[in-house]
Amino acid sequence: MIRLSLLFLLIVLKTEAQTSVLNIADSLYANGNYSKAIENYKSYKNQYQVYSKVAKAYIAIGNYDEALKNYEASIQGNPNDALVKYNYAKLLAQTKKYERASKNFNDLLHIDHKNPNYHYELGLVLEKLKDSTAIECFRFAHELDQTHQKAIYKIAKHYLQKRKYQLVNEYIDKGLKTYENNVKLISLKAQSYYSQHYYRKAAIWFEKLIEHGESSEFIHEKLSLCYYYQYKFKEAIEQRKLVLKYNKNDATSLYVIGTYYYEINDFVNAEKYVKQFLTIEDLPLDTEYSKLATILNRQKKYSESIEILKKAIKENPDNINTHFLLLITKDTYYADLDTKILMYKNFKKKFPSGFHIEYIDKRVSELKEEKFMKEGTKGN
Repeated sequence: MIRLSLLFLLIVLKTEAQTSVLNIADSLYANGNYSKAIENYKSYKNQYQVYSKVAKAYIAIGNYDEALKNYEASIQGNPNDALVKYNYAKLLAQTKKYERASKNFNDLLHIDHKNPNYHYELGLVLEKLKDSTAIECFRFAHELDQTHQKAIYKIAKHYLQKRKYQLVNEYIDKGLKTYENNVKLISLKAQSYYSQHYYRKAAIWFEKLIEHGESSEFIHEKLSLCYYYQYKFKEAIEQRKLVLKYNKNDATSLYVIGTYYYEINDFVNAEKYVKQFLTIEDLPLDTEYSKLATILNRQKKYSESIEILKKAIKENPDNINTHFLLLITKDTYYADLDTKILMYKNFKKKFPSGFHIEYIDKRVSELKEEKFMKEGTKGN
């Protein structure tokens, strides 16, 4: 009887000791001391009971190979534990083992076909495998859970890529009805309107993204264009300057800002930004040089404009528009009437046909008349 009591006491003490080991390990894990938690879990007698916990601790410290091994051991010890299988399948996907992940998610669907997240996670894996049936998984997830935000986003994005804008808006509105601050859906809404050239509506939704603390080159660039198409040039400039915060040498933004300043007659800033663009861009720049020349002309900087236009012609000698702009600029800058008349005649010889002929004939006639009037005045 005494021996039996001692044996029972020994069993109780061992059980309590094991329980204490498990409690300590759980506490260490909960407090973020993952490596120590692993050590304690491994000292637990019934390992099959803690394999999944060890796997989670390995995930926490970034050792995914060991995590997978422990999940596999846990599944082998308890093949009916769907939660462990689910976490295992997700880790396979996370570590880009997509084929194995796909198989495991399909196995889970055989266990519970009405679990929306099994369908959704399988859809993510099939996307990585470039499998077009991924969208059907997202649709199943949505059918099973009408509020599944991630599935709604995937479906709406799919329809946006297909340019089926009515369906895009239908799904986005469903999602926003249950979660109005879903920035991914708000972004899709903005993109949908932008793609349809509804710039005023698109601007409203890009503004909502910014209100929610979102900021990116894409957002600020598109919002800038939305403002531009509404002739809100000051707002367009402000947004385009935010693009430069991400890339201060973004040549396109520098040039665009310069053209926007030109639209509001701020020629000083227009000149500044177009010149910055020209210093960093290494492409044929005849159009951009011509734009700068136009800006300089508006400031009556004709001499500088002439030099810029010469550079433009060097970039593209065949651009008749640039040659013509140079001619007009010289006409404005030079005072000598004979020089001007000769310039126009030479230009007509070089370019004997085109839109400019009528203007040149008229201008030469005006210059000759002006010369005649001046000479007549001298005679008196």
